[in-house]
Amino acid sequence: MRLTRLDAAPGPADPDGTVRYAAELSRHWTIGPKVHGGTMLALCANAACTSVVDEHSGDLQPVAVSGNFLWAPEPGPVRVITRIRKRGRRISVVDVELTQGERTAVHAVVTLGEPEHHAPPLLSANPVTALMASEPPEDLAPIAPGHPMAGLVNLAAGCDIRPVVSTLQPSVDGSPPMIQLWVRPRDTAPDALFALLCGDVSAPVSFAVERTGWAPTVQLTAYLRGLPADGWLRVLCSCVQIGQDWFDEDHTVVDCEGRIVVQTRQLAMVPAR
Repeated sequence: MRLTRLDAAPGPADPDGTVRYAAELSRHWTIGPKVHGGTMLALCANAACTSVVDEHSGDLQPVAVSGNFLWAPEPGPVRVITRIRKRGRRISVVDVELTQGERTAVHAVVTLGEPEHHAPPLLSANPVTALMASEPPEDLAPIAPGHPMAGLVNLAAGCDIRPVVSTLQPSVDGSPPMIQLWVRPRDTAPDALFALLCGDVSAPVSFAVERTGWAPTVQLTAYLRGLPADGWLRVLCSCVQIGQDWFDEDHTVVDCEGRIVVQTRQLAMVPAR
């Protein structure tokens, strides 16, 4: 998530609200050969937050991030261009483009505000806490050498990912998938950007119909509902419909204290047979 500003010395954005950054997305942030979509979305969110320079803006966080994935970049250097569209007392809006070479890989719109991480919700239909404990079972293996997902989920080099492999199996009775996994960064506490990354951390729900190839994300929208507590993040991945060409996929990310911290929904393409 490290950004290097390419414009003049740090300070307010250009008169048109534009700020440019350089960044690096290494192979550790890939799924197979492709850069992980959640990582790119989190990088766009970080650039949006960084570009809003206002000492009176408060604790701004990317409360909503909507990204369109135009092209899958190669691991390596990228540039991130932000344009501030609105700077308000409670809400700011930033356009972000993540580019490599002359091509735009992701176009995102980031809404900045203060998530409700201190106050209890008035109502919450949290589907995760009844299914998953705050920590993974002791016998649940992390993705590492020897794991069936090793060599594919290169994200495991930077974070501890523990999927319930049985929830990745094809559905026998046609019931919708409910993929479960626990995730946390290595040697540090999860933050808002890591929680956003976890909103796209699961294997595709198309595994339920034995379509296990690359499932490119077309559009992904994430909501940051709160800042995560220090501990494991629980992720439940589900869907409503897997079509012949398109499928939807929802992630609900819950922290160790049982709070929903991120919700995402994406539209992706069904892998070929």
